[in-house]
Amino acid sequence: MGAARQSSARLATFLSSVSANGPRVALQALNLGTLAGRPIDEIFIGMMDYVCPEGGSIDASIAREAFIETITDLADNGLTDFDTLNTAQLQTILELYATHAIEARLCNDIGSKTVSLPSSVADAENVQTQLFDFIRRSVSDALTTGLAGVQAMTTAMVQTFIDGVYEQAFTILQSMGEAEEG
Repeated sequence: MGAARQSSARLATFLSSVSANGPRVALQALNLGTLAGRPIDEIFIGMMDYVCPEGGSIDASIAREAFIETITDLADNGLTDFDTLNTAQLQTILELYATHAIEARLCNDIGSKTVSLPSSVADAENVQTQLFDFIRRSVSDALTTGLAGVQAMTTAMVQTFIDGVYEQAFTILQSMGEAEEG
């Protein structure tokens, strides 16, 4: 989860700055002041290289894929006006990103045969839905209870909670695969 952990920390730092200083100042700090007042999806597309720098590794690709998935989920989660986001909405953005990053990493592990899925498509889709819901709840719980929200996060805290949720989800997925085989 190397690149995703680092990207999550950069996103958390940015969102914390938005919470403390406002969107315009946070964007200016990244030399992205020209994005102020633009639609939220344009702002996040413009931030992609800051949050998820390009790299040749699978981890870097996973981080970018998760960020793109997060951008596509913004409107579905009622996150449409960047200038009026409250603390809970900023936390939702981090939850979405962390959830997609962990899910993408697990899907990569499935693809590399580290974890096996049920053989039927319907069962595999059911596992994917359950896994996404588990990851989202776990990320939300970690942010809400363990980290005191987006304003108080440090890089180490974000990296620790990403690793913890990934490990829990990996263990559950592995157990489900073993139950399927046995």
